[in-house]
Amino acid sequence: MLTYILECVAFQLICLLVYDLFLKKETFFQWNRAFLIVSYLLSLVLPWVKIEALKTTVSKEAVYYPANWFVQIEGVVVEENPTATSFLEQLSAWEWAYIFGVLGMAVWLSTKLYRIRKLHREGFKKYYPEYTRVTVQKSNVAFSFFKSIFMGDALPKNKELQILEHELVHIKQWHSLDLFFFELMRIAFWFNPLVYVYQNRISELHEFIADAKVAKYQRKEQYSILLSQAFKTENISFINQFFTQSLIKKRIVMLSKQKSKRIFQLKYILLIPIVLGMLVYTSCEQSVDNQEEKIEAVSLNEVLVKTDTIITSTSVPFSTIDQVPVFPGCESAADKRACFQENIQNHIRKHFNYPSEAQEQNIQGRVAIMFTIQEDGTIGKIRKRGPHALLENEAVRIIERLPKMEPGKNKGKVVSVPFSIPITFKLASNTSNADSNEVNEISIIGYEGLNTMNSSTLFFIDGKESSVKQMNTLNPHSIESVQVLKDEVAIEKYGQKGKNGVVEIKTKNNFKAQAMHVKDFKYVPQQGLTKGKIISGEKALPGVNISIKGGDATTVSDFDGNFKINAQPGQVIEFDYIGFPKTALLVKE
Repeated sequence: MLTYILECVAFQLICLLVYDLFLKKETFFQWNRAFLIVSYLLSLVLPWVKIEALKTTVSKEAVYYPANWFVQIEGVVVEENPTATSFLEQLSAWEWAYIFGVLGMAVWLSTKLYRIRKLHREGFKKYYPEYTRVTVQKSNVAFSFFKSIFMGDALPKNKELQILEHELVHIKQWHSLDLFFFELMRIAFWFNPLVYVYQNRISELHEFIADAKVAKYQRKEQYSILLSQAFKTENISFINQFFTQSLIKKRIVMLSKQKSKRIFQLKYILLIPIVLGMLVYTSCEQSVDNQEEKIEAVSLNEVLVKTDTIITSTSVPFSTIDQVPVFPGCESAADKRACFQENIQNHIRKHFNYPSEAQEQNIQGRVAIMFTIQEDGTIGKIRKRGPHALLENEAVRIIERLPKMEPGKNKGKVVSVPFSIPITFKLASNTSNADSNEVNEISIIGYEGLNTMNSSTLFFIDGKESSVKQMNTLNPHSIESVQVLKDEVAIEKYGQKGKNGVVEIKTKNNFKAQAMHVKDFKYVPQQGLTKGKIISGEKALPGVNISIKGGDATTVSDFDGNFKINAQPGQVIEFDYIGFPKTALLVKE
């Protein structure tokens, strides 16, 4: 959303600069009116427009990682019916500020409408085919609002006709509609100062248009009114006021100007390159990978969260940093690294809310979220990549709600720490065989990460009690279902040893784990590097830990399974990935 707002403001700023520098002094008042309204509407629409032909892909730089930079935690499973978090609890401070701003501006608009309504109700009304004249007692106001013209009874009688003709131009050309539109925009975008500039510019144009129309027939009289006026005005931003002190000089100048030459209408063509430039900018996308991952069908509304770290050339990775960022509540924890990871997972589980629109459209898939815990402890540099904007926005919303932390330190210096959380959104067509009458029994299809379980939790694989180590050797794709038993249900079935929870895992029948293969494995002497692509079957394997046996150089495969490592002929490269047997290859010339 922040990107959208910045793009809107940038487009509006460029258009206003073009207007003020090239168009404002021209007498093409109707053209200028169209330019302001159309450019503002385009600023709201263009950031959403993505033209495929204009898209460009920004390649990701190759980055080399130490072996322990990529931390693989197999996941947190969010339960089918987690405790719902209210909408108000999910709002951030910035969202609250926006809501209060909207409410404040809406109240202010209501107040102004009430003032007009009061004048209309208390004034003497006379109805005409084209308008309603409202005479305001003991006043010398003069303005129009939609089909009503308000005139004070203290106005000089010899000026009433000119004022009526002027205000009728506003009514016939629906100028109040323009101003009311920008008044609504002031509510929605109250924080954007350019909305107020747009409204000011359009209000000036309305007066120029009306003056020019009336001056065709009564130029001298119009001048005398403008020069001699000293009347009271209603300070309401969205009415067309005849007597506005700050505009008098500008109106006189515009009335005295010669009509602009038609050739100057070519200036409006400037809007075309602005629009095209905006389209090119909004259509470009930075790609983390070159193709979308295929979505696998699984059961149950769940979120699998796999945490790992990524690194830039100037950052210190989470796994090797001397002092990891301290998550609030982990200050006294013996293992702050584990506490941090646990709280990240708990935060996602707590604030996760599968978008209802995504569920209705059966949208699922993996969103890669990359962010940095900055030197001041705040979350920044959020990047996302997913199959649909609904899932991307939900993932970003969760990460943006992460609290401020105590920043990480390395060698005594405060540093930024990059982090990545791929979140997989999956929908279910049916649930597991859990008894729906047992409220403490939660059936989950998929794989639950061991890091979220108590150290005394019991694990049963296909009915046989198993250890955590055995769990780690399981291929996640071999798991058919996971059933978590808690409290009384676990104790009733397994006795007191099940008091800390029991995880029952059922594997798929006749499941054959696919081996990990390295495709296009070769040494490139010109670069002094060995490269290849890691696959399982036909699917790329991202995040495979790759290291040189007995050496220091390490890396991980990218989202397409590709890798490069500084390995020379004669050295052995080892490949390690959870759920797959280790693989080793000898580098040859």
